[in-house]
Amino acid sequence: TVPVSKGEVGNLFALRPGESIPVDAYIVEGTSSVNEAAMTGESIPVDKKEGDFVYSGTLNTFGYLVCKAEKVGGDTALSQIIRLVSEAAATKAPIAKAADKVSAIFVPVVLAIAALTFGIWMVVGADVGFAIARAVSVLVISCPCALGLATPVAIMVGNGVGAKKGILFKTSSALEESGRVKVVALDKTGTITEGSPVVTDVIPAEGVMKEALLSVACSLEQKSEHPLAKAIVAYGEQNKVPLTEVLDFEAVVGG
Repeated sequence: TVPVSKGEVGNLFALRPGESIPVDAYIVEGTSSVNEAAMTGESIPVDKKEGDFVYSGTLNTFGYLVCKAEKVGGDTALSQIIRLVSEAAATKAPIAKAADKVSAIFVPVVLAIAALTFGIWMVVGADVGFAIARAVSVLVISCPCALGLATPVAIMVGNGVGAKKGILFKTSSALEESGRVKVVALDKTGTITEGSPVVTDVIPAEGVMKEALLSVACSLEQKSEHPLAKAIVAYGEQNKVPLTEVLDFEAVVGG
């Protein structure tokens, strides 16, 4: 057994059902379905066979695979996504740049007012301690630290919360502009849905009884680990569909 951190390009490794893929790799042996929701947002696993590419962070659902590492460590697609989030947090949104410009002007103005306050009190005959206290009061009240810190902190928190919910902002500007969005077009399943397939209708072919079709389908699919199979089995359980014994079962990927 070799730790993932010590893996190298060209290493061969085995993947059992339910295991997460540790590096970007090509399949050299076996067939399976891989859940790529973490990379693409698609909730339905993608059928994979020998020669296909798989990404780190995705999940091997049921087949046994032997893979050859193509990209490891910081070169994997998952690492690049993580880097993208970090870079987005480091970039400055237009509003942050505006706050910096205001702070750059505001600070010397406040210092000048504080100095002027100190000077006026000294001129009118106040003692040094009293004059200093008034000058410090001006600095404390007018300090622009909140102006300079609030904006970048808000951007950083927004990027972090978005990442936790699966929303990645390429730049801080994109995060700021998202508040002005009027129309959103979505083409990924599972984006605004639960991402779990369910049976909505059963439409048998002509001459086929619905009850018989469900019985055969549920009996077969209870042997499979595919998400669509689980949806069919769940539908059968909800409707108390009678099952028959399956003596010989083989899942054919892509069949």
